[in-house]
Amino acid sequence: MDVGLILKIAGIGFLVTVTNMILSKAGRDEQSIFCTLAGIILVLIVLMGEIEKLISLVTSTFGL
Repeated sequence: MDVGLILKIAGIGFLVTVTNMILSKAGRDEQSIFCTLAGIILVLIVLMGEIEKLISLVTSTFGL
């Protein structure tokens, strides 16, 4: 796993946390929930390539 990938995920988490706090303080709790959900989806999209590599490694290792 690359250090850049970890930093990307941490950066997304930091931005989502700050945005969530700002929206919660402004009384927009519904939008803060959507922001959190968007952050989770964005992290999953970033991880898609790594998940694909893991699946291909497992299938090639076990000869499936």
